[in-house]
Parts: sequence; C-alpha cells; structure tokens
Amino acid sequence: MSYAVIKTGGKQYRVQQGDVLRVELLTADEGATVSFDQVLLVGSGESVTVGVPVVAGATVSATVRKHGRADKIRIIKFRRRKHYKRQQGHRQHFTEIEITGINA
Repeated sequence: MSYAVIKTGGKQYRVQQGDVLRVELLTADEGATVSFDQVLLVGSGESVTVGVPVVAGATVSATVRKHGRADKIRIIKFRRRKHYKRQQGHRQHFTEIEITGINA
C-alpha cells in the first residue's frame, strides 16, 4: 500500500488511498476533485522517495466530502482579585476530504 505526506494549510498529513481527513478550509465545492501538488514524501513498501523540498511530478488527488466548523473552544483570561475576566469563543472552519489516488 502506497502512502504520501502532503502539505496543505500550513500542516502536514500522512495519507493513503481511502483515508478521510479534515484539513483547513479549501475553496472547492462539495463533490469536487482537488489535487495537492506539495507532496513531501512518497512511500511504497520498502522504497521511499523524499522530496527536496517536494517530490517532482507527484500529486495526490482527493474529493471534497463536506465543509463545516469544528467544536467551539473557549478562551478565558482571568486574574483573581483584580476584577479582570475576558472570554472569547472560536470555531475553526474545515474541509473534509477523501483521498482517491496517489500519483508518483
């Protein structure tokens, strides 16, 4: 089974065909096919190809399953006995993709 390490949204992911993962928000419609050309590593069995910094000619294709927002996280700043309390919430946007192929 071949695998690859791709870079998208400032993060790196190890992916195989059929994997479903959440990445930073992509500008693509649901059901559309996206291609990742920043492939840092491609491995198949015992052979591993490491890019400098990317593997030339390698791409990973995926289909967009859905867009959404993650669970809310709470940011709280508090100083005891100082009458200071600040609260803020944040929900990160994401795109859920399914890996359909690795072309090395």
